[in-house]
Amino acid sequence: MAKIEARLAELGITLPEAPMPAANYVPFVRTGNQLFVSGQISNGPEGLILGKLGESMDVAEGAMAARFCGLALIAQAKAALGDLDKIKRVVKLVGFVNSTVDFTDQPKVVNGCSDLMVEVFGEAGRHARSAVSAASLPLGVSVEIEAIFEVE
Repeated sequence: MAKIEARLAELGITLPEAPMPAANYVPFVRTGNQLFVSGQISNGPEGLILGKLGESMDVAEGAMAARFCGLALIAQAKAALGDLDKIKRVVKLVGFVNSTVDFTDQPKVVNGCSDLMVEVFGEAGRHARSAVSAASLPLGVSVEIEAIFEVE
């Protein structure tokens, strides 16, 4: 078994199917040794995770939504590469948090995804990151995150 697949099994993580694009874009683009994965929205086993941080959701719920974004990012990377061991490093995450004007814990929310990347990829999962507020997100989801990976 591949190293990252074994790590996922050890953590009890089953990746979702890589989501299909919802509009006129592709789910990922590989150029040279970089893989750019389009924004993945918060979608858990029960369906879309909707809500606004600071209004109908708390930080813990937001972090869980961000974790589901991370699982979708990894699933897209697997679809792109066929083998997660081809990921040399998580380079950058950009997280968008559907939040109220006075909500300021976007970094704590996006940590749900960042923590997952470190759990799965170890030191290679440590990355640069942005965590910003959005007045709304597609379909009313609570979080959307995109990623850049360095790959073989």
